[in-house]
Amino acid sequence: MLAQRDIKVLEFESAWWHYPEPKDRAIREYLGMSATRYYQALRRLIDDETAACEYPLVIRRLRRMRTERREALARRLDSTVG
Repeated sequence: MLAQRDIKVLEFESAWWHYPEPKDRAIREYLGMSATRYYQALRRLIDDETAACEYPLVIRRLRRMRTERREALARRLDSTVG
């Protein structure tokens, strides 16, 4: 079972673009935490199978974005080596 804070983080991540403020300000205002803590929680939740079962669309999107960032970094590193 997910903690209440984790549920709030995932619900916010699923709809943050509906908030009128910039994301970092909305995180502080609506969740009462710093952006750093928010992203730390998200990174932990990406690999949490309970989170994946309860919020599959959010977790799949976050996993896809993480994979794309890692692949882009690997391509950049490969291009600088050769």
